[in-house]
Amino acid sequence: MIFYGQKVLFLGAHPDDIEIGCGALLSHMMHVCEGCDVRCVTLSDNQKNPKLKNLIKEHYNSMQVLGVPEDKVILGAFETRNFPRDRQKILEFLYELNHSFCPDIVFAHSSADIHQDHGVVTTEALRAFRGRTVLGFDVLRSSYGFFPHFLVEVNEDDVERKVQALAQYKTYTDVYYTSPDITRSTLVRYGALAERPYAEGFDILRIVGNFKDSI
Repeated sequence: MIFYGQKVLFLGAHPDDIEIGCGALLSHMMHVCEGCDVRCVTLSDNQKNPKLKNLIKEHYNSMQVLGVPEDKVILGAFETRNFPRDRQKILEFLYELNHSFCPDIVFAHSSADIHQDHGVVTTEALRAFRGRTVLGFDVLRSSYGFFPHFLVEVNEDDVERKVQALAQYKTYTDVYYTSPDITRSTLVRYGALAERPYAEGFDILRIVGNFKDSI
């Protein structure tokens, strides 16, 4: 199956979420697909924590590795761990994003994700982007029971760019879930499910399609 969108929106709660969940697919879109307009929107810049002062620069560097220019990257100022409190403001932020960008496909957090911020992003995305296809990506650390029912083939260059993108987060060098071994093995596993060398995996939150015959 070939699927496409002229305008594609990637939504994450925190810096590194998008790269962890769909960095290889994002790389593929930026390097292989022509005419695809991408926005990568992270709702929290995590700047309330003084230990994370370098995170914004690392996020832009990471996106650059994947091929996403800085003007396609948006960082919001919502406060980490307080997304449930700010749910209405986040919904209004996403409504405005839908109006200004009008995406064909939205990627957000998996429905299996138990992080309170991630869950709010997904729930409000389904409200704000009604009538749009919405697919959920996996952030390993906070997903329980995730299984990808939508698999997208990526190539070896995409895998390497995803590894290098996550390596830009010097702030997170001590965490396990961005390690090259875990990143590669996850893409190999999803690839095995798709009978391809590598794939990125998503759950289906909403599919809006148009069936046509082959003639």
